[in-house]
Amino acid sequence: MSYGSGNGGGWNKGAPNDAPAFDPDAEPDLFRGVLTRRVIAFIIDVIVLSVPVALGYLFIAVFGLLTLGLGWALFWLAWPATIVWAVIYYGTTFGGPHSATIGMRVMDLELRTWYGAPGYFVLGAAHAVLFWTSISFLSPLILLIGLFNARGRLAHDIVLGTVVINNSLRSRVGQPARTY
Repeated sequence: MSYGSGNGGGWNKGAPNDAPAFDPDAEPDLFRGVLTRRVIAFIIDVIVLSVPVALGYLFIAVFGLLTLGLGWALFWLAWPATIVWAVIYYGTTFGGPHSATIGMRVMDLELRTWYGAPGYFVLGAAHAVLFWTSISFLSPLILLIGLFNARGRLAHDIVLGTVVINNSLRSRVGQPARTY
């Protein structure tokens, strides 16, 4: 697979013109059990996200007691801070060297673009926003879409052009150079 062999210009300069990098017919093991592992990884990630949030709420509660109720005014910052924390968490973990959240790393999963490149911060942040938005407005039943395609992609994966693969089964190849 050659990166940067695109049309030589335009917005997708780093994307190749050929087929997707991960073919479920040629490499079915890359997608076997991915949905189950994603559910477990999601539970781990929710725990990782919840611990600092719970500590923040606890701090505000104690601070409010010490300041005779004045510190409780900080509770209005807790909800926006939770959203910012989640977006930063997903952005940095998907944009990191492993291209996976902590839960995904535990479950040996990795996020890649459709043409095989690793994730980056904006993709990770958009992935989180689209996931939470889709299950909030369309109900968690939207997640059933993963049962009806060979790659086990969910709606937000399809929109963003990403795929989640079994990292333990994939042969190690060098990561392409990032274009910032």
